[in-house]
Amino acid sequence: MRVLVTGGAGFIGAHTCRALAAMPEVGNVTVLDDLSSGSLANLDGVEADIVTGSILDRDLLTDLIAGVTHVIHLAARPSVPRSLADPLASHAVNATGTLHLLEACRASRPHVILASSSSVYGDRPEPRKHEDLPARPLSPYGAGKLAAEAYALAYAHSYGLPVLPFRFFNVYGPLQTAGHAYAAVIPAFVSAALRGEPVPLHGDGGQARDFTYVRSVTEVLTDAAARQVTSAKPVNLAFGTRVSLRHLMDLLAEIVGRVVEPVSLPPRRGDIRESQASSRLLRELFPDVRPVSLEDGLRTTVAWFEKGRVPGVDAEVGMPV
Repeated sequence: MRVLVTGGAGFIGAHTCRALAAMPEVGNVTVLDDLSSGSLANLDGVEADIVTGSILDRDLLTDLIAGVTHVIHLAARPSVPRSLADPLASHAVNATGTLHLLEACRASRPHVILASSSSVYGDRPEPRKHEDLPARPLSPYGAGKLAAEAYALAYAHSYGLPVLPFRFFNVYGPLQTAGHAYAAVIPAFVSAALRGEPVPLHGDGGQARDFTYVRSVTEVLTDAAARQVTSAKPVNLAFGTRVSLRHLMDLLAEIVGRVVEPVSLPPRRGDIRESQASSRLLRELFPDVRPVSLEDGLRTTVAWFEKGRVPGVDAEVGMPV
């Protein structure tokens, strides 16, 4: 296996590259990242060829993809609020960039795994979001991700490209950054709690999420690549848990050993009240996966923040994540 990971210097990408590099069947890992949100420090100690560049560079994509058997496409312009601030830039990377990548794959037809998002569902009333629900994205970010997965499935049908689109739900863990306007909820909460500050709570805290520890995600991604799993429709990559932000605060307080208080902020535009996955299709395709519990994953994440955020190291056990 020769694998190209786009966005490989980012949070999920770096964990994925580390896992791939440890697999005996993987002969080479190549990272493509423009470093707009990732960091080369995340790849310290990982055996990979690192190319600094953009998925909007069509010639570069063509050259890189010609030599690989697998593509794991994680490059994106993340964040719903960021897409609301600049929808054209969000679309350019998340939709057009994905189309450029798929077109570059058309000739050699590598196995393509790509990351979509639970944001494509929008704020539907169904308690568990399953893949047959009509999509109703509420943000440019969600719309761009929906376009990306639709293009992937269209290329599978039109050109025989083997594809597997995943819809990620609130992935968290070591390497995920805090301290910026678009930080995800868990690193924002953990960072504030460890500083003894109130955690930033948008809305009333009753919003529910299906948090997925990053190691669970990388186990699925690497298994999908090794077995060349494909799907005729997107697959939720989450395990059906429902955790309110208020409950998350309580669990975090127990782990850090102090009271965690919120600072109330207005609800975010484009925010979704309920985001919980149906994991039926995922478990059919990956029956052996055993997800990390929220308590265990959160403890490891807190420990990583406490120990100075050493790139690529699981702070709880001192082993590569």
